[in-house]
Amino acid sequence: MNRPLRRLSLVVAFLFFALFASTTWIQFVSADRLNAMPGNSRQLYAEFGRERGAILVQGGAAVATSERVDDPYTFQRAYAAGQLYAPVTGYYSLRYGTAGIERAENDVLSGSADELFYRNLSSLLTGEKPKGADVTLTLQPKVQQAAWDALAGRKGAVVALDPETGNVLAMVSSPSYDPNTLASHDGAAQQQAWTQLNGDEDDPLVNRATSALYPPGSTFKLVTAAAALESGKYTAESMLNGPQELDLPQTGNTLKNDEGTACGPNNQVSLADALKISCNTAFGDLGEQLGASALEEQAGKFGFGQSLSIPTSVATSRYPTGDAVAGPLLAYSAIGQGSDVATPLQVAMLSAAIANDGVVMKPNLVAKVSEAGGSGSVIEQPSPSELGRAVSSSTAKTLQQMMELVVSNGTGTRAQIDGATVGGKTGTAQHGAGLPPYAWFTSFAEKDGKKVAVAVVIEDGGSTESAYGGRLSAPVAKTVMEAALDG
Repeated sequence: MNRPLRRLSLVVAFLFFALFASTTWIQFVSADRLNAMPGNSRQLYAEFGRERGAILVQGGAAVATSERVDDPYTFQRAYAAGQLYAPVTGYYSLRYGTAGIERAENDVLSGSADELFYRNLSSLLTGEKPKGADVTLTLQPKVQQAAWDALAGRKGAVVALDPETGNVLAMVSSPSYDPNTLASHDGAAQQQAWTQLNGDEDDPLVNRATSALYPPGSTFKLVTAAAALESGKYTAESMLNGPQELDLPQTGNTLKNDEGTACGPNNQVSLADALKISCNTAFGDLGEQLGASALEEQAGKFGFGQSLSIPTSVATSRYPTGDAVAGPLLAYSAIGQGSDVATPLQVAMLSAAIANDGVVMKPNLVAKVSEAGGSGSVIEQPSPSELGRAVSSSTAKTLQQMMELVVSNGTGTRAQIDGATVGGKTGTAQHGAGLPPYAWFTSFAEKDGKKVAVAVVIEDGGSTESAYGGRLSAPVAKTVMEAALDG
């Protein structure tokens, strides 16, 4: 009798431990995967039934909020400013998930972040339903609106930075989209909007400021000039070879100047004047003299090749290596053509570092995370962080003076601002035979102790002549800098 009982007890014990193991596996090991499954409606109801924190801009205006609705999900995301902030905030959608700040800061916005554990525990004890925390961005509404209005619906992007902190003051991408269409709880309406946005050849869902990679054109001449000055072999007055056409090694091709003329008497031009008039042949030859490794190293010090999170993800700007800068290609890379690619954020970082005594600050979009509802209790507040030193203080000062000449008496005169010190660099980037070039302008301005750095890119802005950065993008940068300095 005892033997059958023992066998039965072993079977019962085995079943108990099997049940315990399977329950543990489901509740702990597989919990995250099961919760994340698209078909898990219970998780969707739980997530959307909790009031999500707001996304605010400087001054306290909310650009994304959760509104109570009369459906099983309880709350629906609403974006008061529509297209203006969409590339930054992203969207929060039942069917299509999250993007932008909604994704990068999802843990704090949803209230599930570790930092909110004790606050949520307190809410549980008091019977109050936990809410998500608010995220305040560094964006300044006046500067953001100025950038949006100045871009005037043209394809492109604008980024404005505080050079001393790295805070993003404005980030505009055009064309944009209305995130409310993706936040709708009407499944058919959501799907229609998603299909339309993804089928649009202008890619409105792409944040061009951080996710699009463009040839930087002549804005990259700032990197080449920095490498020359840092080498100790050149000064602003050093004479460069600036002929009408530069013969390229290992080929019968030549590099030409946009104006079709030499850059100075006897084919000679100073480094400062070469930047002022954006002389292709002078910088192409200078790049060949410096070598690819020097340009790569200098580009890396400005941020090329670095993976950034601000906290939204940023495409990695790249300076080419190996065969991409071999032979005749080196001269092209020195003027921002060839295989060079950069985001508008990276191009803004060039001017910001130069304006900040040569120090590159980590770009940042989040000013603080705080208790929902304006209680003022700050949960997290990022501090300015240095990425590194791009150039010495003396080189930065020389580059500032050279960029100021570009605006006072060179290719960037349309960026002049009364009462302010302004430096800039134009760029016209070719990206395909017969296609209008991209129009670039990167700049800094200072007035009454306040600084701002701006980058503007406009895609396919018109004919080759009208698309020059100084004619098309410099006025946009001027408007944005004025808004930042007067804010």
